[in-house]
Amino acid sequence: MTDKKTLHIDRRECFIYLTEEGADTLLVQPVDDHDLEGMDTELDAIQKSVTMPFQLVAVKVNDWQTELTPWKAPAVFGKVPFGDQAPEMLRFITDNLLPEMTFKQVVLGGYSLAGLFALWSSYNTDVFQGIAAASPSVWYPDWISYVGTHTPHANSIYLSLGDKEEKAKNPVMARVGECIRRQYELLTQQNVKTIFEWNEGNHFRDADLRMAKGFAWVMNSI
Repeated sequence: MTDKKTLHIDRRECFIYLTEEGADTLLVQPVDDHDLEGMDTELDAIQKSVTMPFQLVAVKVNDWQTELTPWKAPAVFGKVPFGDQAPEMLRFITDNLLPEMTFKQVVLGGYSLAGLFALWSSYNTDVFQGIAAASPSVWYPDWISYVGTHTPHANSIYLSLGDKEEKAKNPVMARVGECIRRQYELLTQQNVKTIFEWNEGNHFRDADLRMAKGFAWVMNSI
């Protein structure tokens, strides 16, 4: 069972799920409305895979294509380009959210662009002991060049991808397979404790369960 409460911090909604009072492990996940719909399934799957109590804070993202991306990039699907507000989102988490919480270790995770944000954050702060990046958007323009010249601070990093994602019709997004293989290769070379798992299906299948697998692996690894 989990208790849930809503917290408003700096005009942003955060949803706190607590499995047990005094839980030392804190999971942080940027989410949209679709993610929130699957949160009960995700939490249940995590609890079945770990023995430690934990808190999960779902941070509501207001503009998915702007707040989670580290630099501007042209539109890949539709007409809306990507923004460069990931630094602001990271500062919100580290400076506004975390001081409101009690924990001994914290894991940042996310799905899709939120997974990219989680990975990027690991290169820009040492706050997070682990990163759970499920189906992360590592196809993002210039991302592989960036990680090729930077080193993450997190001790454990989880990567996953659906086995149909690299078959996307969009040529930019279809690069996700080669990009995540390169991401994994670089992390391995940098002696980061890491794993790369394939899931069945395309990008939109079982996001809640894929996130649960990622968080559980990191919690059991740190």
